[in-house]
Amino acid sequence: MHWLLLTHGIYGAGSNLRGIARKLNEQRRDWGVVLVDLRNHGRSEGGEPPHTIDACAQDLQALIEELGDIHAIAGHSFGGKVALATRAKVAMPQTWVLDASPSARPEAVRDPDNTVVRVLELMERLPRTWAQREDFVAAVMADGHDLTLAQWLAMNVVPDPSGQLVLRLELAALREMLEDYYARDLWQEAFEPRGELEVVIADRAQTLSPADRDRLGRAPPHVRTHVVAAGHWLHVEAPAAVVALFVDRLAK
Repeated sequence: MHWLLLTHGIYGAGSNLRGIARKLNEQRRDWGVVLVDLRNHGRSEGGEPPHTIDACAQDLQALIEELGDIHAIAGHSFGGKVALATRAKVAMPQTWVLDASPSARPEAVRDPDNTVVRVLELMERLPRTWAQREDFVAAVMADGHDLTLAQWLAMNVVPDPSGQLVLRLELAALREMLEDYYARDLWQEAFEPRGELEVVIADRAQTLSPADRDRLGRAPPHVRTHVVAAGHWLHVEAPAAVVALFVDRLAK
C-alpha cells in the first residue's frame, strides 16, 4: 500500500476532501489517503509562530517522517503552495498542486475584489460565539457572499467544551499565513527536479495568471500540467475529474 498525503486550502480542513479520498481508494486499492488539517485549521493545534508556508511545510515534514511510507503529497489552493514548500524539504516521488500558483502576489492582500481576504476581514468583524450556525451563515450572506461559501465556512463554527458554538479559527494566525502565502514565490522549488510535479489548473478560475500558465508551458520535463473544467473549488465542482487524474497518474 502506498499513501497519499492530501491537504486543504485556507479556512478549510482535511475533511473537505473526504469524498475525493474515498473515491480514489475505491478505484486504486493500492493507494491509501491521509487527510491532514494544517496548523490553525480543523482539529490541528496552532503550532509555534511564525505561521508561514515554511512552518506548515515543517509540520508536514515532521508528519511524513513520523508516518513513513508517504509516496505522494497533494494540496489544494493554500495547501498546494504548502505542498511545493514541503517538496523542497522531503524527497517525494510525486507532488500535486491543485489550483495554486507558485507566484508571489503581495498586492492581493489589498485587492478589494479578493474574496479570500474579504472573508477574513468579515470574520474579524463578526462575533466569535453564535447561538446557532444558521446565524453565522446569514451574517456571511449579508456581506454579499453566496450560500455555498457561507455554509462551508460555517463548518468552522463548532461546540467548545461548554457546548457553546464558537468560530474555531485563529484569525490572527490565519492572516499571518495568508500574507505569507501571497508573499512567497516558489517557482524555484517547483522546477527543481525532485520527483514528479503534477499541476492541476481549474480552467474557470483566475488563480493562475496567463503568465503563470505560459511559464508552466515551458516547464522542465518533470512538471506536468492538467486542466479541469471547474472553478477554483474543483474538488467540489468536478470531483470525478480530480479522482480520474489521481487514478491515472499515481504510480502503479
